[in-house]
Amino acid sequence: MSNRTPFRIIALALILALLSVSAIYDAGAQDQPRPPQPKQTQQQQSEPKDKISAQVQGQVQGGQAGEPAVDKEGTIKIDTELVMLDVTVIDQNDKPIFNLKKEDFSVYEDKIKQQVENVIRQELPISLGLVIDTSGSMGSKIQTVSEAAVMLIKQMRYDDEAFVAPFKAEPELAQDFTSDKSELENAISDLYTRGGTALLDAIIATADYAHEKGKRRRKALVVFSDGLDRNSAFKEKEVIEAIKENEVQVYLVGFINEEMEAKNLSGKAAAKQAKDLLMRIAEDSGGRAYFPKDVSEITAVAAQIAKDLRSQYLVSYYPSNDKRDGGFRTIQVAVSNTGGRKMIARARRGYYTRNEKTQLPSASPKKSPGN
Repeated sequence: MSNRTPFRIIALALILALLSVSAIYDAGAQDQPRPPQPKQTQQQQSEPKDKISAQVQGQVQGGQAGEPAVDKEGTIKIDTELVMLDVTVIDQNDKPIFNLKKEDFSVYEDKIKQQVENVIRQELPISLGLVIDTSGSMGSKIQTVSEAAVMLIKQMRYDDEAFVAPFKAEPELAQDFTSDKSELENAISDLYTRGGTALLDAIIATADYAHEKGKRRRKALVVFSDGLDRNSAFKEKEVIEAIKENEVQVYLVGFINEEMEAKNLSGKAAAKQAKDLLMRIAEDSGGRAYFPKDVSEITAVAAQIAKDLRSQYLVSYYPSNDKRDGGFRTIQVAVSNTGGRKMIARARRGYYTRNEKTQLPSASPKKSPGN
């Protein structure tokens, strides 16, 4: 009897071990172990706050990006043929007009009049870029410019977002898109001046960044610069093309004063060339160029830009030309003159159509600045 007892204990232990192995196997069969997920790096968790790439990348939204609509069944439908224009209307005294109706607008696409579908005036949220020239030539102006930029930040609504991008010989990203006003103001306070000026590179880089990263349909840049570009790798034609593709309104504040123009014959030509360049870029994008004669006027200019961004009409239409060939369509918006007042409408000059696969033409390959 005493010899059998150890044997029974050993047998019982073996049975219990087998039962334990079986239970573990069954549990494993029901829930197979998963490999550990890699942790997000600091770079993955937030956008890098160094240089912005000036390469124009990927596909862009084009002129035919409709807002999503919900039908009676609750299904979301997106109309990709509806052309939507942000239009600013002012009178001869440069005052915005707020009481216009659908019948007051005429839209021409490739010189053919279109049937306006809808006109809405409301304060839509915006993705805004503050692009500030911090080259050496801006040394005496940077404090006032910073104050004007802070004023624009303070006027942001809760659903707006903005980024800060200083530029010298190359554009940089001091603060990526955020709705946090304190972070934006801190980025402005850290600006300093030195080095050369690459204005065109900065515009093409920040327009691309605004399109790629901005979450709001309406996107705009406010660019502060003296306009004397000496270091850009890109040309004006490339900047205009990028603005057309990215559909970003550009507001330019250029410090080209009479003293600079009267300096000498070559200086006068350079100043006039800079002014004309800024005007062309702004007007083609549906924005506007301002040329304050003194730095003390910058705050008033910034206030005017803020008002301009908040007083736009959203004009939409279905193009009569239903071909989707990826080509560029020119646009002209006109407003009926009423009450003896001359009305001026500002909107982008055109858009790229989507092709049969609902894609836009890819941007032509370009060199990155500095290469």
